[in-house]
Amino acid sequence: MKYNFDLITDRRGTDCLKYDFGMKRKGRNDLLPMWVADMDFRLPDEILDALRSRVDHGIFGYTDPLDDYFDALNHWYSTRYGFTVEPEWVTLGAGLVYGIHVSIQAFTEPGDGVMVMQPVYYPFSEAIRNNGRRLVNCQLRYEGGRYSINFADLERKLKEEGVKALVFCSPHNPVGRVWTEEELTRVADLCLANDVVLMVDEIHSDFVFPGHRFFSCMNLDEKYRKILAFYSSPGKTFNIAGLQSANIIIPDEVLRAKYRQANRAAGYSQANIMGQSALIACYNLGAEWVDELVQYIYGNVQYAKAFIEENLPKAKVVDPDGTYLLWVDFSGYGISPEELEHRILDVAKLWLDAGAIFGPETALFERFNLATQRSVVEEAMNRLKKAFSD
Repeated sequence: MKYNFDLITDRRGTDCLKYDFGMKRKGRNDLLPMWVADMDFRLPDEILDALRSRVDHGIFGYTDPLDDYFDALNHWYSTRYGFTVEPEWVTLGAGLVYGIHVSIQAFTEPGDGVMVMQPVYYPFSEAIRNNGRRLVNCQLRYEGGRYSINFADLERKLKEEGVKALVFCSPHNPVGRVWTEEELTRVADLCLANDVVLMVDEIHSDFVFPGHRFFSCMNLDEKYRKILAFYSSPGKTFNIAGLQSANIIIPDEVLRAKYRQANRAAGYSQANIMGQSALIACYNLGAEWVDELVQYIYGNVQYAKAFIEENLPKAKVVDPDGTYLLWVDFSGYGISPEELEHRILDVAKLWLDAGAIFGPETALFERFNLATQRSVVEEAMNRLKKAFSD
């Protein structure tokens, strides 16, 4: 590889949420953190040089995106996924979670149903509850170690439970599904038939493994665009979440006006200047780095999967189609969620995301973040083996 992803950069002492908040969050500093979804890889010099150039200018006033921003956005979308967006469709936001919150305020009323498909990224559920909406869950099917959409349940609940919006995760966090064109079209058909806004988070779209192909909501037929809101960010792909660079893309004028009114009501105006500069640099200069990055992470996934299968035979790995997350089912050990957490925290000394936060039915699962050096993954797996060696 051209890039060295084995290189460890010490992140401690940088106000890093992943590494510096063990005492504040867990009451201890002896845990190996593989929880929050950010990466331990340093950006390549070509992107860092572009950011240094912006810093060297020395002035950081208000900015708005111009043609170079939208050109970079569409360069990435067109070369990787075969679509482009019109600049007027795009509203910048302070991260995707912010965009989801504002959208719920814009597209629904207090008491309305907003649907998710659990187990799913827990800030979706928080956004629904925080805004006084009613959470409606269409639980994903878990059969034969793989997840799928329960379309019969989806259709019934969209019709009967007052659902006004569906927050859809594609690729899906934490289960790692990369939804097919057929699956996404079926979801969109049901939303269109029931006048439900389809809110699609595609932040993990650049992490897709061999044998799978990502199909964006923007590649759907244009008839779906009147119900479509698309949430995109380089934050996961390039690990620049701290720069708060996100795009809320809404092709329909009426739907877009609702979002922008709610955005104004939230007091949001100009975006982060370094976030704008980072998106331009990343999307124009980062393709080769991302391609190698995904290869490296896929190697981590394959290593961890093989290790768990060999050394923890009662645990079941949900083989991911994409993302850099590994979702592992420990229910085969016949232990309680409390015992599972004891083994993970106190014996293995690992800091993971417990399955219960993604939905009540997955309390015996754990989510591993494998976007780190292979040596760290090896250390984590050996610690895990020790915790389940009885």
